[in-house]
Amino acid sequence: MGALAASVAAAGLVLTNPGPAAFEDFAADRLVDLLTRDLCDQGGLPMMMRVVVHDCPGLVRSQRTPLGAWARQGTIRRNFGLFSLYTTNLGGQQLAQWQIPRYKATTLAAAGCFVVIRTGRQQGLEP
Repeated sequence: MGALAASVAAAGLVLTNPGPAAFEDFAADRLVDLLTRDLCDQGGLPMMMRVVVHDCPGLVRSQRTPLGAWARQGTIRRNFGLFSLYTTNLGGQQLAQWQIPRYKATTLAAAGCFVVIRTGRQQGLEP
């Protein structure tokens, strides 16, 4: 009876292990929150851009879909069947005289949920 319950639980985890499309949606929400905080709330935009951009949070929200696609492109998924680990590396590009911050995150995906288990912001252009 215990083996049957364990088999059913394992099968349930395999079936509910979120795939890349679900990760893209999750990452888009996280990036919108992160960029709104870093660029809009903490004054991360260069002075000239602050003059031009009047609704920074709205501008960031409007880019949700491309941000999710960007995250998916910068992510490697390791699928262990019962769960997956997503390792994401983003940023570091130079735009005019402003460098996009480099972010790295490791996310655990299991049972239809995502949990960021490690995150950080790095300086410089080196990976």
